[in-house]
Amino acid sequence: MNEEPCEEGSPSEPSEPSEPSEQMSQDAPESAPSGGPEPEPDLDPEPEPHSEPEPEAEPAKQEAAPEGEAGHRPTSKSRPGQVHQNNVNQYFYGALDASGALFGVGAADSGNARRRAVGRLDAGEAEALIGSYVKPDCFGEARQALEETGVVVLVGPPSTGKRSGAVALVDAVAEGSDHVVLSPGRSLDDLAGGRVAFERGVGYVLLDWMGEETSATADFDWRRVRDTVREHGAHLVVTTVHPAARVESVRYVPWALPDLAAVLRARLANAGCDGDTVRRAVGLMPGGCRITEVTAAAERIAGGARPAEVWQEYGSSAAQPVRGWFEVDRTPQEWAELTTLAFVTGAGYREVETCQKRLEHWLEPAFPPPFTEEDRAEAVRRAVDRRQSLTRNALITVEERKDGALTRTALVFPQPQYRQWVLEELWTRRSTLFWDGVRDWLTELVSDQPSLALQLSVAQGLALLARPAFDEVADNYLHSWAAGAAGRSGQSTANLVLQCMCLEENLAATALGVARGWARSISPALRSTATAAFSGALGVRFPTDAVHGLLQLMARRDGRPMEAAYALAGLVAVLAECGEDTGAVFRPLAYRLRVERETRTGRLNDHTLDGVLTVLRARDARTGRLVCATLLQNDPRQTDRLGQLWAGVLENLPRRRLALRGLYATLRQLPAVSQEPKTVAERFGRAVGAALAPGERPGLPTALRQAAVPPVEPDEELIDLFLTAVLSTED
Repeated sequence: MNEEPCEEGSPSEPSEPSEPSEQMSQDAPESAPSGGPEPEPDLDPEPEPHSEPEPEAEPAKQEAAPEGEAGHRPTSKSRPGQVHQNNVNQYFYGALDASGALFGVGAADSGNARRRAVGRLDAGEAEALIGSYVKPDCFGEARQALEETGVVVLVGPPSTGKRSGAVALVDAVAEGSDHVVLSPGRSLDDLAGGRVAFERGVGYVLLDWMGEETSATADFDWRRVRDTVREHGAHLVVTTVHPAARVESVRYVPWALPDLAAVLRARLANAGCDGDTVRRAVGLMPGGCRITEVTAAAERIAGGARPAEVWQEYGSSAAQPVRGWFEVDRTPQEWAELTTLAFVTGAGYREVETCQKRLEHWLEPAFPPPFTEEDRAEAVRRAVDRRQSLTRNALITVEERKDGALTRTALVFPQPQYRQWVLEELWTRRSTLFWDGVRDWLTELVSDQPSLALQLSVAQGLALLARPAFDEVADNYLHSWAAGAAGRSGQSTANLVLQCMCLEENLAATALGVARGWARSISPALRSTATAAFSGALGVRFPTDAVHGLLQLMARRDGRPMEAAYALAGLVAVLAECGEDTGAVFRPLAYRLRVERETRTGRLNDHTLDGVLTVLRARDARTGRLVCATLLQNDPRQTDRLGQLWAGVLENLPRRRLALRGLYATLRQLPAVSQEPKTVAERFGRAVGAALAPGERPGLPTALRQAAVPPVEPDEELIDLFLTAVLSTED
């Protein structure tokens, strides 16, 4: 069976994201009969033409839900091995964000995770990437290759400007002004086999390609991609860190940084800075800067900050206090202090000291024991005076944080960037024996049902450690925790690590690759953790891949289909809160339901219907609002899709009662979410009527009124308008 694709080719719809959802809950569909052999799923996506941008939806309103609404039963049923993704996503999108992690220069909050990383670039996004673009020396070679073959691959390490280079290349070569970012999970077979609908004149970029194809067939596969792109009159630029494997059909161009001083000059001049400011900023720029640091510094200087103060936070000179600390001979306790703070940032003295004491126990094998009585006495004295030692540590400071009417003490690094540099120095200087102790300590911490604050801090630290040591994080933490080695809290912490990695442009594709691997695993626990990950920030960044993965999980013979259904509902709620395209979920569900309705029966069809019903009845647990009702008002573009989904479950007898109750609750909620509920109800009624089979329409009025629990008089006019619209639909 084909699956309708999602947003990669759909227009970008910029909007100011509303406040994030604290969590998502939904009514669980009552069990419905299912029988017959389960067919093997075929989940290859069907290409969908790119559409023109549609009007931007109004931001979601956040009001208290009316009490006593039918069908409102926020629940969270647990099963063995099930991840509590609602709590994780609540935490990640709620008041406690990842601000302390400083993922990506200038991206110290969860903003990156709250926008999609794929789809059509609008004019503003493209301008931000190439408005002040400075071409590196390799740009000409890449442009020539792109003009000759229609495809070019940029190869280089992270933070070398490949993303902006790719967009600049297609902007320079493609006939049109449309640019589309494809998912890094796309295979060469996807690109060559019609699963990406290439359009004439459009420039496509595939960032951070995972390069999973084997070297034996790489040239043949690339040749197919090249021919497909040429045939459609498009252009494709791929970026990757993987070198070429005997490929001759397309050019692999080694990518290098542009002149950073020239980048700084161009950005400051484009922002309207005077010549004296530009000269001072360029003259004071320290060595060792990354291109993202130069970009962030230019933005701050253009905003009025003093160059001398800005540059203190970037480049090699900014890291000198951290590197200087490590140049001095340190005691095991001092190593433990800094390691503790790297993973337990923002906690109070008691929590930090307790965690540090536990770490010291696990690190004992990594340090020789004291040889003399004097050394042993000194070790005991320092252990007793942990707080004084923390106070004397130049890389640790105390911050007073407001917590409602109270003020609490938090131990943090003097500069947020120090945390990354400390982890890099620890990884470079300490041996495997030391890191074995850190692994056992962190596993013990997350196994003990820690607070969500501690879970997030540990996840931030591991995501930062993934920059210099991804294999260490993947092999010793992510995989084992996701598989259940540290219990349910370990699974949810592994999920949080992936969500934090989504904040970093260079790690987001890696996080997607990890989750895709878990989803394909034979381990139920790994699949469960992947399910949770797809319903959060990872799903916002890569909606196509998340929905595709969840539909695959829903269709597995040995899977937990309702867990995947809850995750789809959670993803809809999060996408709605972030102002992103919820059609990324509705489109493939409607297409799948339509195809199965026409061609298939059995358990796979039952799983799809249960998934649709779960999504339609999803509620935002913070507001208590039905997500479907809010979208009918705030995003009218989804009305036809929602009508198709409601028609599908209304026509299914085993689920008809629950569907009617959910539909009634949705209509009742329209006055609370819309200033024109009658208009919305009529539009919704026409959509449902158009999708219903003709024989189903006449009986709907009686059935819907019988589903009212309890019937409410003020809603009768709205119900009548909806039903009149349904019955007036012509075949």
